[in-house]
Amino acid sequence: MTTDTPARLLQLLSLLQTPREWPGGELADRLGVSRRTVRRDVDRLRELGYPVQASMGADGGYRLVAGKAMPPLVLDDEEAVAIAVGLRAGAGHAVEGVDEASVRALAKLEQVLPSRLRHRVSTLQAATTPLTSGDGATVTPETLTVIASAVAGNERLRFAYRAGDGADSRRHCEPYRLVSTGRRWYLVAYDLDRADWRTFRVDRV
Repeated sequence: MTTDTPARLLQLLSLLQTPREWPGGELADRLGVSRRTVRRDVDRLRELGYPVQASMGADGGYRLVAGKAMPPLVLDDEEAVAIAVGLRAGAGHAVEGVDEASVRALAKLEQVLPSRLRHRVSTLQAATTPLTSGDGATVTPETLTVIASAVAGNERLRFAYRAGDGADSRRHCEPYRLVSTGRRWYLVAYDLDRADWRTFRVDRV
Protein backbone atom coordinates (compact mmCIF):
# COMPACT_ATOMS: atom_id res chain seq x y z
CA MET A 1 0.00 0.00 0.00
CA THR A 2 1.28 3.46 -0.95
CA THR A 3 0.53 5.79 1.96
CA ASP A 4 2.57 8.76 0.67
CA THR A 5 0.12 10.86 -1.35
CA PRO A 6 2.62 12.48 -3.78
CA ALA A 7 4.22 9.11 -4.52
CA ARG A 8 0.81 7.55 -5.03
CA LEU A 9 -0.26 10.35 -7.39
CA LEU A 10 2.87 9.80 -9.49
CA GLN A 11 2.16 6.07 -9.59
CA LEU A 12 -1.45 6.72 -10.59
CA LEU A 13 -0.33 9.18 -13.28
CA SER A 14 2.15 6.65 -14.64
CA LEU A 15 -0.64 4.08 -14.95
CA LEU A 16 -3.05 6.53 -16.60
CA GLN A 17 -0.46 7.49 -19.22
CA THR A 18 -0.80 3.98 -20.63
CA PRO A 19 -3.22 4.31 -23.62
CA ARG A 20 -6.12 2.33 -22.14
CA GLU A 21 -9.03 2.75 -19.75
CA TRP A 22 -8.43 1.59 -16.20
CA PRO A 23 -11.37 0.25 -14.15
CA GLY A 24 -11.55 1.96 -10.77
CA GLY A 25 -11.29 -1.35 -8.95
CA GLU A 26 -8.12 -2.31 -10.82
CA LEU A 27 -6.49 1.03 -10.03
CA ALA A 28 -7.44 0.61 -6.37
CA ASP A 29 -5.84 -2.85 -6.32
CA ARG A 30 -2.68 -1.62 -8.04
CA LEU A 31 -2.30 1.26 -5.59
CA GLY A 32 -3.44 -0.66 -2.53
CA VAL A 33 -6.11 1.88 -1.63
CA SER A 34 -9.88 2.17 -1.70
CA ARG A 35 -11.89 3.22 -4.74
CA ARG A 36 -12.85 6.36 -2.84
CA THR A 37 -9.16 7.25 -2.51
CA VAL A 38 -8.71 6.65 -6.24
CA ARG A 39 -11.55 9.09 -6.95
CA ARG A 40 -9.94 11.71 -4.67
CA ASP A 41 -6.54 11.20 -6.31
CA VAL A 42 -8.11 11.59 -9.76
CA ASP A 43 -9.63 14.88 -8.60
CA ARG A 44 -6.18 16.02 -7.41
CA LEU A 45 -4.69 15.21 -10.82
CA ARG A 46 -7.43 17.22 -12.49
CA GLU A 47 -6.65 20.18 -10.23
CA LEU A 48 -3.03 19.91 -11.40
CA GLY A 49 -4.15 20.17 -15.02
CA TYR A 50 -4.22 16.51 -16.06
CA PRO A 51 -7.35 15.83 -18.15
CA VAL A 52 -8.58 12.56 -16.63
CA GLN A 53 -11.83 11.32 -18.13
CA ALA A 54 -14.16 9.07 -16.13
CA SER A 55 -16.69 6.65 -17.58
CA MET A 56 -19.95 5.63 -15.93
CA GLY A 57 -20.82 2.09 -14.97
CA ALA A 58 -20.71 -0.48 -12.21
CA ASP A 59 -16.93 -0.26 -12.18
CA GLY A 60 -16.31 3.14 -13.72
CA GLY A 61 -13.06 3.55 -15.58
CA TYR A 62 -10.50 6.33 -15.95
CA ARG A 63 -8.28 7.37 -18.81
CA LEU A 64 -6.00 10.30 -19.62
CA VAL A 65 -7.20 12.29 -22.63
CA ALA A 66 -5.81 15.16 -24.66
CA GLY A 67 -6.22 18.55 -23.01
CA LYS A 68 -5.72 22.20 -23.91
CA ALA A 69 -2.10 22.14 -22.75
CA MET A 70 0.46 19.39 -22.36
CA PRO A 71 1.01 18.58 -18.68
CA PRO A 72 4.28 17.11 -17.36
CA LEU A 73 4.88 13.46 -18.20
CA VAL A 74 6.08 10.69 -15.93
CA LEU A 75 8.62 8.46 -17.69
CA ASP A 76 10.29 5.25 -16.62
CA ASP A 77 14.01 4.72 -17.25
CA GLU A 78 13.61 3.01 -20.63
CA GLU A 79 11.17 5.64 -21.89
CA ALA A 80 13.44 8.50 -20.82
CA VAL A 81 16.45 6.97 -22.59
CA ALA A 82 14.41 6.30 -25.74
CA ILE A 83 13.16 9.90 -25.87
CA ALA A 84 16.64 11.35 -25.26
CA VAL A 85 18.12 9.23 -28.05
CA GLY A 86 15.25 10.19 -30.36
CA LEU A 87 15.72 13.89 -29.62
CA ARG A 88 19.43 13.66 -30.38
CA ALA A 89 18.59 12.03 -33.69
CA GLY A 90 15.94 14.69 -34.38
CA ALA A 91 18.51 17.41 -33.82
CA GLY A 92 20.15 16.36 -37.07
CA HIS A 93 17.10 15.44 -39.12
CA ALA A 94 15.75 17.15 -42.20
CA VAL A 95 12.59 18.65 -40.73
CA GLU A 96 12.58 22.43 -40.74
CA GLY A 97 12.66 23.82 -37.21
CA VAL A 98 12.72 20.41 -35.56
CA ASP A 99 16.49 20.39 -35.09
CA GLU A 100 16.36 23.51 -32.90
CA ALA A 101 13.28 22.30 -31.02
CA SER A 102 14.95 18.94 -30.44
CA VAL A 103 18.01 20.61 -28.95
CA ARG A 104 15.86 22.68 -26.56
CA ALA A 105 13.80 19.66 -25.48
CA LEU A 106 16.94 17.54 -25.08
CA ALA A 107 18.55 20.18 -22.87
CA LYS A 108 15.48 20.18 -20.59
CA LEU A 109 15.38 16.39 -20.42
CA GLU A 110 19.09 15.86 -19.79
CA GLN A 111 18.99 18.43 -17.01
CA VAL A 112 16.73 16.15 -14.97
CA LEU A 113 18.03 12.75 -16.10
CA PRO A 114 19.74 10.76 -13.34
CA SER A 115 23.48 10.33 -13.95
CA ARG A 116 23.07 6.62 -14.69
CA LEU A 117 20.64 7.41 -17.52
CA ARG A 118 22.76 10.26 -18.89
CA HIS A 119 25.64 7.78 -19.06
CA ARG A 120 23.48 5.29 -21.01
CA VAL A 121 22.40 7.96 -23.48
CA SER A 122 25.97 9.24 -23.95
CA THR A 123 27.32 5.71 -24.40
CA LEU A 124 24.73 4.89 -27.06
CA GLN A 125 25.34 8.19 -28.84
CA ALA A 126 29.11 7.68 -28.83
CA ALA A 127 28.78 4.17 -30.23
CA THR A 128 26.57 5.13 -33.18
CA THR A 129 27.19 7.20 -36.28
CA PRO A 130 24.25 8.49 -38.35
CA LEU A 131 24.56 7.88 -42.09
CA THR A 132 23.15 10.98 -43.71
CA SER A 133 23.13 12.15 -47.28
CA GLY A 134 21.23 14.52 -49.52
CA ASP A 135 21.23 18.12 -50.61
CA GLY A 136 20.17 19.63 -47.30
CA ALA A 137 16.53 20.12 -48.42
CA THR A 138 14.10 20.38 -45.54
CA VAL A 139 10.34 20.06 -45.12
CA THR A 140 8.11 21.88 -42.68
CA PRO A 141 6.48 19.99 -39.82
CA GLU A 142 3.12 21.32 -41.07
CA THR A 143 3.59 19.60 -44.44
CA LEU A 144 4.40 16.30 -42.76
CA THR A 145 1.42 16.69 -40.44
CA VAL A 146 -1.01 17.30 -43.30
CA ILE A 147 0.28 14.29 -45.25
CA ALA A 148 0.33 12.06 -42.17
CA SER A 149 -3.27 13.04 -41.38
CA ALA A 150 -4.32 12.17 -44.93
CA VAL A 151 -2.61 8.78 -44.64
CA ALA A 152 -4.26 8.06 -41.28
CA GLY A 153 -7.68 9.23 -42.46
CA ASN A 154 -7.59 7.49 -45.86
CA GLU A 155 -8.08 10.88 -47.52
CA ARG A 156 -6.96 11.95 -50.98
CA LEU A 157 -4.37 14.64 -51.55
CA ARG A 158 -4.06 17.29 -54.27
CA PHE A 159 -0.73 19.06 -54.51
CA ALA A 160 1.70 20.75 -56.87
CA TYR A 161 4.94 18.87 -57.46
CA ARG A 162 8.28 19.90 -58.94
CA ALA A 163 10.29 16.97 -60.31
CA GLY A 164 14.07 16.66 -60.23
CA ASP A 165 14.35 18.09 -63.76
CA GLY A 166 12.33 21.15 -62.75
CA ALA A 167 9.07 20.08 -64.44
CA ASP A 168 5.96 21.22 -62.56
CA SER A 169 2.79 19.14 -62.33
CA ARG A 170 -0.43 18.81 -60.36
CA ARG A 171 -1.04 15.53 -58.55
CA HIS A 172 -4.17 13.83 -57.22
CA CYS A 173 -3.20 10.89 -55.04
CA GLU A 174 -4.25 8.38 -52.43
CA PRO A 175 -1.38 8.57 -49.92
CA TYR A 176 -0.16 5.28 -48.50
CA ARG A 177 2.89 5.94 -46.30
CA LEU A 178 5.48 8.54 -45.34
CA VAL A 179 9.03 7.16 -45.49
CA SER A 180 12.10 8.72 -43.88
CA THR A 181 15.49 7.70 -45.20
CA GLY A 182 18.83 9.45 -44.83
CA ARG A 183 17.97 13.13 -44.66
CA ARG A 184 14.90 12.98 -46.89
CA TRP A 185 11.18 12.31 -46.57
CA TYR A 186 9.22 10.50 -49.27
CA LEU A 187 5.52 10.00 -49.87
CA VAL A 188 4.42 6.67 -51.32
CA ALA A 189 1.03 7.15 -52.98
CA TYR A 190 -1.28 5.89 -55.70
CA ASP A 191 -1.47 8.53 -58.44
CA LEU A 192 -5.11 8.59 -59.54
CA ASP A 193 -4.46 10.51 -62.78
CA ARG A 194 -1.72 8.11 -63.88
CA ALA A 195 -3.34 4.98 -62.43
CA ASP A 196 -0.06 3.84 -60.93
CA TRP A 197 2.02 3.97 -57.75
CA ARG A 198 4.46 6.85 -57.35
CA THR A 199 7.07 8.01 -54.86
CA PHE A 200 7.37 11.76 -54.22
CA ARG A 201 10.07 13.68 -52.40
CA VAL A 202 8.16 15.68 -49.80
CA ASP A 203 10.49 18.68 -50.07
CA ARG A 204 9.37 18.99 -53.71
CA VAL A 205 5.67 19.02 -52.83
